[in-house]
Amino acid sequence: MVYDILFRAGSETLLTLGKDKKHLGAEIGLIALLHSWGQTLIEHPHLHCIVPAGALTENGKKWLAMKKGKKQDFFIHVNVISDLFKKKFLYYLKKSYDKGQLQFNGEINSYTDQTEFNKLLNELYSKKWITYCKQPFGGVEQVINYLGRYTHRVAISNHRIKSIDDGKVMFSCKDYRDDNKKKDMTLEAGEFIRRFLLHILPANFYKIRYYGILSSRNKKLKLSQCRQLLGAEKKAETNRALYWTSRTKVA
Repeated sequence: MVYDILFRAGSETLLTLGKDKKHLGAEIGLIALLHSWGQTLIEHPHLHCIVPAGALTENGKKWLAMKKGKKQDFFIHVNVISDLFKKKFLYYLKKSYDKGQLQFNGEINSYTDQTEFNKLLNELYSKKWITYCKQPFGGVEQVINYLGRYTHRVAISNHRIKSIDDGKVMFSCKDYRDDNKKKDMTLEAGEFIRRFLLHILPANFYKIRYYGILSSRNKKLKLSQCRQLLGAEKKAETNRALYWTSRTKVA
């Protein structure tokens, strides 16, 4: 339930701000990918959102490119994104709570009490939330490579596990608080398994989702409009012609 809220709040935030005339005033697209872990396998749910550097106007006749300003100003300033994301996330969290859709087990059992839950909401509203937004360093190719490497990763791969001895597991991890230095961590086998199991998603849960001009119902028409406006259709036709010419010569 909370993962779904994360997807909904994140996607609505970006789509809403994209349509706002103060920013782009048009429909963007995005691919949202859920990661739930940190380097030490603790719970760290977050979304990676990949957004094309532009948007399609409502009538489908114009492509609006994003401004290329400072890192924090690219697309939309991070403070604006953070503020709206916080409001949407907490709105949907409270709505799910009111419908009895949330479960509170173990150490957070106290939040079953309405008063305690309201205290939690107030604390979360008072905090500054942080999102991050940047242009890809290496361009489009880097984004494609990123998708290929990371979309179907699990919480930890075999090459990071150094040893399994005496009921303990030692594995390598990066310490982000210490200049990304590589370090080794050792956990009791039971704790290692517990942390790993935290990241097994519910059955039939989609951890990669598409929105806006990239959504399933829109992409056939709207992506075609985008390609035409950007001249990509002609480039694709030229590439296909060159490919078949090359094949013919080889044959």
